[in-house]
This record gives sequence, C-alpha cells and structure tokens, in this order.
Amino acid sequence: MEDQTQFENLEEQKYPQLIVTEDMRSYIYDMAKWANFLGIVGLVISAFLLLAALTVGPTINANPEMGKMLGQLGAMDGTTISIVFLIYGALIFYPSLSMMRYASKAKQGVLYGDQENLNEATSRLKSIFKYFGVLTIVFIVLYLMTLFSAVLGGIK
Repeated sequence: MEDQTQFENLEEQKYPQLIVTEDMRSYIYDMAKWANFLGIVGLVISAFLLLAALTVGPTINANPEMGKMLGQLGAMDGTTISIVFLIYGALIFYPSLSMMRYASKAKQGVLYGDQENLNEATSRLKSIFKYFGVLTIVFIVLYLMTLFSAVLGGIK
C-alpha cells in the first residue's frame, strides 16, 4: 500500500499539473476575441466568393465582352472562374468556422473556469494550425512544380 502511494507521488512529480495564471487567461480571452473577429470576416469573404461564383461566371458566359474587361482573369471560361471562386470560398470557410468555434469554447473556458471547454478550444486551435500547415505545404509544392516546369520549358 505504501509503495503504491510513493509511486503515485513520483508520477505527480514527474508530470506536474499545469497552472493557468490570470495573465494566461487574459491572453486566451483576447485571442478568442480576435479569432471571433477573423472568423466573422472570413465567413463574410466566403459568402462574397460564393456570390461571385454564382454571378461572375454566368455573366462572362452570357456576355463575352465582360470577360475582356477582366484582363487575364477574363481569358478563362466563366465556368472555370466559378469553380476557382468556389474553391477559394471553401478554403476560407473551414478555418473561419473553426476560429469562431475556438473563440466560443475559449471564452466559455476562461470565463467560467471550465476545463472541458478550454480543452476543446485548444483542440480547435490545433486543427486550425494543422490546416494552415497542410495548406502551406501544398502551396510550396505547387510553387516548386511551377518553377520546375518553367525552367524545363525554358530549356527547350
């Protein structure tokens, strides 16, 4: 029995419980407010991109003169422009929604001292960073592929 108690004390010393200070709570609350703001702005931008996808593409298909006014962007087919706008809108929608969910959980966790909500908020924050990390890797690979194809195309 005494050995079990000593083992538990050793475990507690090896992995001390983290303490959230008042300064940390204040920082988390401020982050949550900014995340809420960025989430709302992101959702509005996503909505505008959805509206653009539903209006600009069909307008260009109906009126080819409109495509000439858009310069390089107008050189694409209206359907392609709609698809690009939809993709951009979807890419912005997910992190914006996650930021709003993070903000809600973080505020509840900090204001009410609710550990479960704070854990959920931290999980949401991890998902946001993972999303942007994967997106960054994808763009780096696309840029490298573009660079290599440009170099190889210039050699011929």
